Order: sequence, then C-alpha cells, then structure tokens
Amino acid sequence: MTKKKTQSSKTPSEPAADGTEVPVETRVEETPFEAVASICSVLVVGLYILTFLGQNFVIPSGSMEDTLLVGDHLVVDRITLAPPSKWMPLVHYREPRRGDIVVFLKPAADPDPVDGSPTYPFLVKRLVGVPGDRIHLRDGVVILNGVAQNPPKGSKMGPTAFSEFLDEYPSTPPSTDIGATEAWSVDFPNHVSNGDLVVPPGHFFMMGDNRHNSLDSRYWGFVPRENIIGRPLFNYWSFITPEDHEYERPGIGNSLAWMGHVALHFFTETRWARTLHLIR
Repeated sequence: MTKKKTQSSKTPSEPAADGTEVPVETRVEETPFEAVASICSVLVVGLYILTFLGQNFVIPSGSMEDTLLVGDHLVVDRITLAPPSKWMPLVHYREPRRGDIVVFLKPAADPDPVDGSPTYPFLVKRLVGVPGDRIHLRDGVVILNGVAQNPPKGSKMGPTAFSEFLDEYPSTPPSTDIGATEAWSVDFPNHVSNGDLVVPPGHFFMMGDNRHNSLDSRYWGFVPRENIIGRPLFNYWSFITPEDHEYERPGIGNSLAWMGHVALHFFTETRWARTLHLIR
C-alpha cells in the first residue's frame, strides 16, 4: 500500500551553527486595503484632534506684541476652557481667568473682503476682566476693582502719543469715528457705573498686550462665554512677516506669492528661538 504524502505546516527553518534548526521569519506583505485603512485611521485621529482637542492658529497682527508676534503659529488647547461635557467626565475643565491669553470668535462681524458678507474672525487677546469686575484706565494703566495692574510681561504699549480714549477709558465713550462698532457705541453707557466699566454676567473683557495698536473690547464690547475657543499652548513655528494681516489677504495670487516667499526664505526668516516657545 502506498502512503500519501502530507504537507507540513511547520514554519520554514534553517540549520544553525550547532546543528539546531532556527525558524526563518516570513515577511507578510500589506495589502492595498490594509494600507488605505491605515491612512484613513491616521486621518480620522488627526481630524478629531484638530476639531475637538487642538487647533492651529496663526497671529495675523501686532495687537499682542511682543508677547505674540505676527507670523507666530500656535497650537491652541480647545479642551481646558471648553464648557464641561458629561461624555468626557475625566477631562480637566476650568473657567477662563484674568490674565489668560485666549482665542475666541469676535463678537462683532467684519465684512468679508471679497463679497462684503459678515464674518466672525478668530482673535487672540488677553483676558482682563471677568463677570462683575470694574475696569478703567488711568494714564494707560489698567485699574481693576480699584487696584492698579502691572502690565503683562513682554507687553508693548506701542506709540507714545497720548490718546484719551485709549489711556483714560471709559471717560471717553467709544464712537464709530474711532473705529468702534455701532452696536457697542449704543450699548456702552449701560455698563458704566461711577467711572468704571462693569463686566456683565457671562461675558469677558479682552485687551491686546500692545494696547495702543489693538482693536479689542474697548472698540467692540464684551466677549460672550460661548465665543471662547481655547488658549494657546506653545508656538510651534514662527516666520518673520513684515506686514499685518499678510495671512488674511484674499486671492489665490496673494496666497501663491506668499507660499513662494516662505519656501525661498524658510531657513533664513524662521524665528528659530521662538520654536516650541510656551505662551504665557
């Protein structure tokens, strides 16, 4: 009777120097489907992080100099200052505090540079007043609840020319003639008491560190709690940008020209000392 040969299922092996057999590793090739699935997984995780946990933000103007410079690219924490959520009970939440640098949606609309439609841009300022605070400026110094405040470390006061509206606020009410919004000009007197501006419940008062070159709450009013997006964590890249709002110029031509400039001068005009610089 002839015995049938059976196929061995053992792992291929090769003899070692001492005569014993050592298994030979077999390489498993990744299928196209598995490769696509891996890429999709990375994209989903990245989209989740950018949507719910962190956000990229670029500084377009000099209103926060020298704390933040035009061309600073920031990673923004969208969790800590977010309203508490029941589906993430272990995450640390807290209310915005005085002195925080925050990213928020501007409460007053700007006209779109292309079609003029109302837009609500992201802004970054320092939180000066919380609900119930009484605020005024005297000789450019912020007086908070009757106590003079030291300027933020690294802040810049801008031009030295005295401006009554900027340096003796709110003794001079905001008006559209100096760039204030019409709605704030009308609502402003309702929040002034004994020479102080009183922050209402659920709102915050924001100012730029470069106070003489900052369109902030003095011009368009308080920021509602729901408008606050998060707080900047660190500066992951900073590029010398000579003009304010360079990153906001409309048109594909301007975008391509700026991208070409960055590509040509990436190494020479990157502010390497500000890389991974913590924001305070």
